[in-house]
Amino acid sequence: MVTAVRHLGPHWYASVMGTAAVATAGAALPAHVPGLRTACAAVWALSLAFLVALLGARALHWAHHRDQARAHLLDPATAPFYGCLSMALTAVGGGALTVGRDWLGTGAAVALDAVLFTAGTVVGLAAAVAVPYLMAVRHRVEPAQATPVWLLPLVAPMVSAALGPLLVPHLPPGQARETLLLACVTMFGLSLVGTLLMLPLVFARLITGGPLPLALTPTLFLVLGPLGQSTTAVGAFADAAAGVVPAPYSDGFGVLAVLYGVPVMGFALLWFVLAGAHVRRARRHGMGFAMTWWAFTFPVGTCVTGAAALARHTGLLVYDWLAIGLYGVLVAAWAAASVHTARGLLSGVLLAAPRTAPSAPRPVTGRTTSGAVR
Repeated sequence: MVTAVRHLGPHWYASVMGTAAVATAGAALPAHVPGLRTACAAVWALSLAFLVALLGARALHWAHHRDQARAHLLDPATAPFYGCLSMALTAVGGGALTVGRDWLGTGAAVALDAVLFTAGTVVGLAAAVAVPYLMAVRHRVEPAQATPVWLLPLVAPMVSAALGPLLVPHLPPGQARETLLLACVTMFGLSLVGTLLMLPLVFARLITGGPLPLALTPTLFLVLGPLGQSTTAVGAFADAAAGVVPAPYSDGFGVLAVLYGVPVMGFALLWFVLAGAHVRRARRHGMGFAMTWWAFTFPVGTCVTGAAALARHTGLLVYDWLAIGLYGVLVAAWAAASVHTARGLLSGVLLAAPRTAPSAPRPVTGRTTSGAVR
């Protein structure tokens, strides 16, 4: 077991994020489907089990393979995935209050969410500072190396911003509730500005440098994460603001949910089509399975919850149907990624050492820490 986890990288937390997204996005759908909530609760329980197992495996990794763990931090292709730990913790915590409470009870769900939200937020804020710092002083990256993976540590605080409002009603009225809500707004701002600074580098690399390597092409869907999650966040602020912040600010959050969410969701749909076209091209050119396929899940899930938030605040049926359609894409992507990941684990391919020697340059189209499987 100790040997098996040597090459277990932080990108594995994306599987927890994607599984939790299936549960929380399903619960947010405007349509009532018999049995859907029970299924979502079961999927959330699966994400919790994945999280516990992965935390244990990563603890073994750090305890017995510290050299490899340090190498991951100093690898510009791997270090940004440390943001996934934060998002996995907060996503599972948010799912506890969204659907997990059906099985746990409200008290236990609140306690679990509070622990996971706090831990995830601390880790996310640390990653949002530490990873860009390492990129600046240790990684020596170039513009031609820019990929959507660079967004991961910057998006982590946005996930906390979107899920934090779930805890607001469970705090004592007054200062505690307002402080948490405005702390979430603060994280929304820092993540949004950080994303706006990083995204032009990614877009410029795509336009001027040509398509991404085949194994990295699915990461184009990561751009949907800050778009859908920020739309979800402003909707959550509006839902929680009444009675927490004084007027006219509480009404202002409702205005923000629409005036911000509608145009951002429009850009998300544009990017969804653009990324889908790149993936289709990559498949024609022989793109096989890699752990980067999990990029098809959580980011799409944020768009589902974002569309559901817009449906609540605009009353437009088009957003109901958009949420339902995107959820269908999410479930299909999750099923495909899950099946291929299970096969890769059983065969041992996903936990095997990279094919290239550690001292040699790693081709980005080969099997790297993302675990490409042909």
